[in-house]
Amino acid sequence: MRTNAPAVEERETEREPELGAGLLVDFLNTLDIEEGTDLLDDAAAFDAWCDTHAVSAGDRAEAKSVRDALRSFLDGESPSLPSLELETTCGDRGVALRARTAAEAAVASSVVLSIQGSMGRVRLCAAEDCRWAFYDRSKNGSRTWCSMGVCGNRQKARTYRAKGSPDD
Repeated sequence: MRTNAPAVEERETEREPELGAGLLVDFLNTLDIEEGTDLLDDAAAFDAWCDTHAVSAGDRAEAKSVRDALRSFLDGESPSLPSLELETTCGDRGVALRARTAAEAAVASSVVLSIQGSMGRVRLCAAEDCRWAFYDRSKNGSRTWCSMGVCGNRQKARTYRAKGSPDD
């Protein structure tokens, strides 16, 4: 008996990472300046992060190098990225990049955002004690802090205190 249903192995497809701002921001935030933690230093935690994002961990030293270079880039520097091979594929919806490891997915996400002209909206919080990555969705693209309610408020309070009260 013939059937039009694909074989089980044909139906089960590998999950592909969702390349773009979400993955890139999450990857950049594996370094938490405020808490003083680095997810890449904890193999089990990084493996869990990778499972969530449908990528393999790959070489953690390479991932750290990519992350640090991309964070430097967002700070306005011109760092060197490690040399990675990104696979290109053709499908029904066009040409795409395929990433297997976290480092490849971060670089591929950066390439996608650059092509879209939106890489400039990926930012690091201006608060030196935070530096959390975020994607600026504001209409005019001028957001400075990861959270106006936390980092923005702290900075405004510091600025106000530095000016002193009018009674001084």
